Amino acid sequence: MITALIIVGSLLILLMTGLPVAFALIGLSALLLWILLGPTALFMVVSSTFKQSRTEVFIAIPLFVLMASVLQFSGIATTLYNTMRMWTGKLQGGLAIATTIISAVLAALSGIGATATVTMGLIALPEMIQKKYNKNIVVGCITAGGALGPLIPPSNLLIIIGGYATLSVGKLFMGGIIPGLLCTLVYCIYIWLRCKAHPEDGPPLPEEELASTADKIKAIPGVILPILLIFLVLGGIYGGVFTPTEAAGFGAIGAIIIAAINRRLSMPNLYQGLKLSFKVTGMIMWLVIGGGCYSTLVTCTGTAHLVSDFLANIPFGVTGVIMVMLAITLVLGMFIDPVAITMICVPVFHPVVNALGVNDLWFMLLFAMATCIGYITPPFGLNIFYMKGVVPEDIHLADIYRGVLPFCLLQIGVLILCLFCPWLMTWLPGLIG
Repeated sequence: MITALIIVGSLLILLMTGLPVAFALIGLSALLLWILLGPTALFMVVSSTFKQSRTEVFIAIPLFVLMASVLQFSGIATTLYNTMRMWTGKLQGGLAIATTIISAVLAALSGIGATATVTMGLIALPEMIQKKYNKNIVVGCITAGGALGPLIPPSNLLIIIGGYATLSVGKLFMGGIIPGLLCTLVYCIYIWLRCKAHPEDGPPLPEEELASTADKIKAIPGVILPILLIFLVLGGIYGGVFTPTEAAGFGAIGAIIIAAINRRLSMPNLYQGLKLSFKVTGMIMWLVIGGGCYSTLVTCTGTAHLVSDFLANIPFGVTGVIMVMLAITLVLGMFIDPVAITMICVPVFHPVVNALGVNDLWFMLLFAMATCIGYITPPFGLNIFYMKGVVPEDIHLADIYRGVLPFCLLQIGVLILCLFCPWLMTWLPGLIG
């Protein structure tokens, strides 16, 4: 018990000091393995590093990131937003609804939480502020929409979870579709109802700015290609045409073709796309390696078994145990990066799920949704600070907190719905066979 407290407590202390998560995981693992098991245990750190680096499914991460970055620099975000703006301009809160939908699409294209939040913060936020939208709705819809990236496939977080929990990434992708779409729909309904009740919070576009039916139809081809690319990638995985790694390569090539069709495949854009891919992939892989080392530490010292036994014996029944694990994930999400939460929790939670006889695919999808909520949970949700980096000076951190809180509660509501209606997450994966 004392060893377990030292392992968990020392990690939390290191994270609170602001030390990068990957270095905290690797450094702590090496130090405690050396102290507790002797110098020869350091070979396990090296072995874990090579094992994580060579996991085949992780090859998909840089390819999906490349797909997203090429699309980002090819002007897709602006095209998508302008098209949705035409179609939703008449609605109360139409610009916020358009922003939410496009944030979800961009999040799906990128697979990470930051891309859509920063991009739509630069594109959509100035116009909504100019049109006198309530600033809480403005920052809330952009921050929350971008946080759907790790849930809506293709998702880097689901790839990492699949690699650690030895689950089919294709089935995880399929399982994330309905919850992701459900969250997007709930966000849009909330914005529309709020702006219906308080028209000043989200006025429709002026009559002179509304697009004609001909213009709306003309704008559709610009959004078909990126959405078609997503369907081809997911459809190829679903139909067994290619593996997630092969699908990622197909997606990257497709993104380059789309950029060429849009006449945005210049050397500077390609360079920026590759540069961003290297940067994001490097960050993710350091976390993956750190998580592997920490997993080795908690396994070899018996900490994982001890915590798993404690959780499995909580006298609340199976649903109660699952709720406790999800609550732990939500609390950690207030302070720690979602990828780091995955590295820390999956080695502990997965044996509990197996011991309880719970469908581990379903639980890991619930876990993924809970970690996504961490992106927008005050006080330290990552997307909140991405949003703060692009808003004008007159919008303060407290405004972002107030704006994002209703969306956070809505996503927790969808999480609870998926907890008590498992088929929402298991139906599509079950069709794969």
